[in-house]
Amino acid sequence: MHPTLPLLLPTDFPAIRRKPLDTLQVNLGYKCNQSCLHCHVGAGPNRTEMMDAATVDLVLQVLAQRGIQTLDMTGGAPELNEEFRRLVVQARAMGVRVIDRCNLTILSEPGFEDLAQFLASQQVEITASLPCYSPANVDRQRGDGVFDRSIAGLQQLNALGYGQDAHPELVLNLVYNPQGASLPPSQVELQADYKRELLKHFGIRFNHLFALTNMPVQRFGSTLVSKGTFADYMQLLRGAYRADNLGTVMCRSTISVDWQGHLYDCDFNQMLGLPAPMGTPAPPHLADLLEHDITGQAIAIADHCYGCTAGQGSSCGGALEVAEPVTESVVHFHPKLAEAT
Repeated sequence: MHPTLPLLLPTDFPAIRRKPLDTLQVNLGYKCNQSCLHCHVGAGPNRTEMMDAATVDLVLQVLAQRGIQTLDMTGGAPELNEEFRRLVVQARAMGVRVIDRCNLTILSEPGFEDLAQFLASQQVEITASLPCYSPANVDRQRGDGVFDRSIAGLQQLNALGYGQDAHPELVLNLVYNPQGASLPPSQVELQADYKRELLKHFGIRFNHLFALTNMPVQRFGSTLVSKGTFADYMQLLRGAYRADNLGTVMCRSTISVDWQGHLYDCDFNQMLGLPAPMGTPAPPHLADLLEHDITGQAIAIADHCYGCTAGQGSSCGGALEVAEPVTESVVHFHPKLAEAT
């Protein structure tokens, strides 16, 4: 895999500093039951890095001591970590909002048949990957058969009340990523498309769609280098820079924790090996959050930060600047969707 950090440093991205911390984004491990082209983590079935019980205990201690409002769990597939359910139960008992970044196919893996029911019982907010409502596009990006298994997972979640008006406590969000080196379209328009097409053809309902920009790191960044298009993609991101997005980038209020408990300003910095600049002699760790308030501290930046501020902006919660919906949206509908009904 081609390293991309040397291509992203130095940078002229504006200096930014932290606001009060309200979200702990924890990567429970890089093991995943899928291996996706756009994955900035480089996750896959052969990865072995997994957070241990002692580090999970420290996550819970930080949540309690710092009064952090949101625990955002990522991977890999975070559910593959043996400590996943314990972490969910104890965080929810504290009143913490818990988000599971779920790839949907994990719901049909052997041994995980009761996972959806568990998530519903704990009122875990699900943010699920579905990069397109076209079977061909999803399978091209994520692997053969992933679309059908994803649809089955969404139907299972709907049956439990997720995404339904009658159960506002069961939030189901979907995530869209472009297929290649382009910026995502309008999140508002795309959400309307998704809602219409998924309901029409599969009876699926969900709450929100998040449109995310592909970041030039790890597997996606390496692919750009191999194709000789890395510089072109960076020019696209830099050319679409919007200063208005600086105030709401997620790194201002979120800290990223890797499987060993080390701290980074965002998930992308974690993958690049850019630790949060907290002034500690060693790479900062969860334990440091028990001793230090990081409000006002500088955030580690590089050229990939242009990905979060380009166009409508991008964060793990979707677009930063959401435009008003247009009166009519044109959908390029994939014929296989019609066949499914």
